Amino acid sequence: MSTSIAFVSLGCDKNRIDSENMLGIVKKEGFEIVSDESQAEVIVVNTCCFIQEAQEESIENILQMSLYKKEGNCKVLIVTGCMAERYKKEILKEIPEVDGIIGTTGYDQIAVVIKKALQGEKVEAFEDIHRIMEMEETRILSTPGYYGYLKIAEGCNNHCSYCIIPKIRGKYRSRSMESILKEAEILVQQGVKELILVAQDTTGYGQDRYGTKKLPELLTKLCQIKDLHWIRLLYCYPEEITDELIEVMAKEPKICKYIDMPIQHANNEILKRMGRRSNQKQLRQVIDKLRRQIPEICIRTTLITGFPGETQEQFEDVYTFVKDMCFDRLGVFTYSQEEGTKAAEFPDQIQEEIKQERRGLLMELQQGISIKLSQKMTGREMEVLIEGKLPEQGVYCGRTYKDAPDIDGMVFIPIQKELMSGEFIKVRIKEAYEYDLVGEMIE
Repeated sequence: MSTSIAFVSLGCDKNRIDSENMLGIVKKEGFEIVSDESQAEVIVVNTCCFIQEAQEESIENILQMSLYKKEGNCKVLIVTGCMAERYKKEILKEIPEVDGIIGTTGYDQIAVVIKKALQGEKVEAFEDIHRIMEMEETRILSTPGYYGYLKIAEGCNNHCSYCIIPKIRGKYRSRSMESILKEAEILVQQGVKELILVAQDTTGYGQDRYGTKKLPELLTKLCQIKDLHWIRLLYCYPEEITDELIEVMAKEPKICKYIDMPIQHANNEILKRMGRRSNQKQLRQVIDKLRRQIPEICIRTTLITGFPGETQEQFEDVYTFVKDMCFDRLGVFTYSQEEGTKAAEFPDQIQEEIKQERRGLLMELQQGISIKLSQKMTGREMEVLIEGKLPEQGVYCGRTYKDAPDIDGMVFIPIQKELMSGEFIKVRIKEAYEYDLVGEMIE
């Protein structure tokens, strides 16, 4: 009988892809994948440590899974991912139940590590963090089968003063275009209809490998894949959004008129202290250009409140900017003082309650903007990707091109007809709320 294995994947969608690659490797090696950790003989926790909250979640999950070694079926506990890369010594010292630990570029060793750990060894697998990781053809999706994430690059060269990612994920490394296109073809053959492109910075794709930015060319080639319906872009840096990229997004019907563009702040002094390469004037220009050339564009962004030294006046500057820009989607995070980053050493750290208060003010402002933008949708006909059904209410839920999975809103459609998840239907919007819509199916 094969050994059972369960995965706990934490953090971002880039981490999720690493977990999916590991799932494929262990299945190919004959392990039985189970969803219930209490029934697993091997448990793998793929960790995140981007901010303090993520670290705490990772530690809690490792400790929770370690209980299954004491009281359940678990024989081997493996820790992988960003926290493993950053705190290898501390994890092995403080949590003796951990049998194996794998860094961010060592996940292809997962089967070897498990087999050694099952024989009683304490195992470590760490590779050069600047190593280029290409695709695993055996990758198993953990998303619903009709959408999947496609990682086009690894690491980051931006060195923002608040961010630890370059130290644990290495320098920016683009995958080969051939490898990406091959993986995309395989995913579409498996039933994926929406591909979501991710990297620490998708807009930097190709510069390191080909000497020039290649995202527009990659998108054009992805659009040629038969049966692929939507392509969605996440994590685009504003200063890297070229005229060529905007042109490709505007003309290609398969590319969702949606862009995730994290700006983090809008005050020039804070942007400079953050190590960002844009100023507010440039941010306004790129947003204006996107909206002029792609009138239907949905722009999502993220901001940080309470960055060291942020004065009330500087906060009011970003507040006014959000008011002026009327972003379609906005996430706000409080600054997290991360050990090993430049900003953690800044002397003028802000009190937690001030960070939270400022976050609350921005979210309240955005709520008002969101309801106004949602109400403008009433009466419109939209294409909706069906994601599931609330059987008791007889209501289906789905997403428009304006909604990325897990982070944006939903459309609810009361209907008696049987629909399949992954199906695209036409819907007329009837009601609008802050983040969600209600519509009727157009036969």
